[in-house]
Amino acid sequence: MTSQTTSQDILSQDILSLLAPADLRGRLLADHPLADLTWFRVGGPAQVLFTPADEEDLAAALAALPADVPVTVIGLGSNLIVRDGGVPGLVVRLGGRAFGSVAVDGDTIRAGAAVPDVKVARAAAEAGLDGLAFYRGIPGSVGGALRMNAGAHGGETTDVLVEARGVTRAGEIRVFSHAEMGFSYRHCGVPADVIFTGALYRGRPGDKAAILAEMDRVTAAREAAQPIRERTGGSTFKNPEGGKAWQLIDAAGCRGLRRGGAQVSEMHCNFLINTGSATAADIEGLGEEVRARVWAASGVDLHWEIKRIGVAA
Repeated sequence: MTSQTTSQDILSQDILSLLAPADLRGRLLADHPLADLTWFRVGGPAQVLFTPADEEDLAAALAALPADVPVTVIGLGSNLIVRDGGVPGLVVRLGGRAFGSVAVDGDTIRAGAAVPDVKVARAAAEAGLDGLAFYRGIPGSVGGALRMNAGAHGGETTDVLVEARGVTRAGEIRVFSHAEMGFSYRHCGVPADVIFTGALYRGRPGDKAAILAEMDRVTAAREAAQPIRERTGGSTFKNPEGGKAWQLIDAAGCRGLRRGGAQVSEMHCNFLINTGSATAADIEGLGEEVRARVWAASGVDLHWEIKRIGVAA
């Protein structure tokens, strides 16, 4: 097997057999549908879906798998396109108490990777900790926020993170300092095969009422400007340096553009939506058409912010 391994190269049963000696306590499901786990509601199945019981269970699974068996992690599915052919290898989805808890201690907040960003913002507000209200506007989880240095409304993950925990592809549990995260715009420098399991944040003392009011402002701004009630994946493209992706897309005449069941949102044209019958190929193909039109109109090369995983049908 190689890094190009597909579902035709290794069978689901082979993966389950490789994991058997690890005596895992989490849930393993072969050929499990993923579409309903994503906000776009599209895509094929996971060859094997694994929901680990805890960090040690995840480490045992990764250590048991040969390095050339693909491993992919998904979170809340908000910033994700799963391609129609599904995802080969092991797909990891963190959940449950082990990865879904939030604890406040003084001016710090420890949260599992499966915790929704909005829950972190609320916990901070309730504790009178300022600096994390921007998480109210990010429709994802802590794990994704760490991976892409998620930010909105003037704040970014790098501004508040102390350290992160993760498991390497070899099954080693590690703590990554802020410096080791290597943050830049919508990116972190930790190897892509590390699966984050939790984060430690630090806020600053603030007025609870003022923080809650700021969260309400973020909520209102998001609801007024973004198609949050549609089947969408959040911001599709990163903002280019010194510019706004939506303005370039609008200027290129892409507002409302359609391909199959996919459409560029009329409300906010840096959002793609599934109008009800889209395939993953429709959505990704529409995104590539938008990129091509923006390039032709402005010479700007837009880069995907949405993560795309799996193989074509």
